[in-house]
Amino acid sequence: MLEKSDLKLLMNSFPFWKQLTPEQKNHIEEKAFSKTYLKNTTLYNGDIECLGVILVKSGCLRVYMLSPDGREITLYRLYESDICVLSASCILQNITFDIYIDANTDCKTLQINSTDFGKIAHENAHVELFAYKTATDRFSKVMWAMEQILFMSFDQRLALFLIEEADHSNNYIIKATHEQIAKLIGSAREVVTRMLKYFSEEGFVRLSRGQIEIIDYQKLKNLTK
Repeated sequence: MLEKSDLKLLMNSFPFWKQLTPEQKNHIEEKAFSKTYLKNTTLYNGDIECLGVILVKSGCLRVYMLSPDGREITLYRLYESDICVLSASCILQNITFDIYIDANTDCKTLQINSTDFGKIAHENAHVELFAYKTATDRFSKVMWAMEQILFMSFDQRLALFLIEEADHSNNYIIKATHEQIAKLIGSAREVVTRMLKYFSEEGFVRLSRGQIEIIDYQKLKNLTK
């Protein structure tokens, strides 16, 4: 049984809620469940049965793919109130896209399994439209990630990552190891370390154990242009 706060989050997060019948609303309320994942837990991969729709209550999920040589390529991350439907790809016709989802931090989620969500989507065009629109929005982020890898130099990619982290957290201190950053941007730790050292020598950042402090935001941002 969902708590009132969870039910309110569902109602606010799903734009199709008002277009549901009373029976469909009851079905979602009965079938949705809350789940907690510890940091570095794998929620979804090619060997796990279709997970369903995930709504992030707190924390951060990382959605990524694996290259043929086993390198992780981060596609996008999901934060509080974000919804993932690619984890329910088994109910989205003609979408065959292998992704992996890990808990980047400790996370709390609301989930609706694929069978229950698929039932509502089959009955209600508003729900089906929402699923495809959300999937399309996520694919645009996938294309942006691919564009960075294919067409941006590594210093641009790293600078963009640092800028986006600072903007998202509203904090110029980014707490992450070089290994973690390498995984997030699809590179090797040694490459990240060398470029961060260069950024430090140029006065863009200050490095210390487990964190990077941006000390010249504008010069760092200029690198991304």
